[in-house]
Amino acid sequence: MFKIKTIVLPLIISILIIGIFSGACYLSDVNNYKKAVASITIANIDLSRIPDGVYDGSYDVGYISAKAEVIVANGVIKTINLIEHQNERGSSAEVITDTIVKEQTIDVDAVTGATNSSKVIKKAIENALLQK
Repeated sequence: MFKIKTIVLPLIISILIIGIFSGACYLSDVNNYKKAVASITIANIDLSRIPDGVYDGSYDVGYISAKAEVIVANGVIKTINLIEHQNERGSSAEVITDTIVKEQTIDVDAVTGATNSSKVIKKAIENALLQK
């Protein structure tokens, strides 16, 4: 009995410590993700100043990331190709590229239910146009 206690008790304590540490790391990651999304701002870009071309940009906040290709001609966004969009439940935000092309501005309303993905996609497009 004594031998079992000397083996099992430290094992249980180790498992508890690992669980607490893992939980704390997860909470820290989620907190950093929320701060990163909250800090996203979109610049007012004058498309007439963007030379014709194909621009690539990306943005990553941890749980959500996006890569976009933006084609500009004659001061107009012709096409936005969403190359990659890693998300949790925000795939519905991918239609925001159509809205941006239609309205010719990145500063469009987020897709309801996919606000964070909308922000990340818009930031990737901004970074493409600003070459960041």
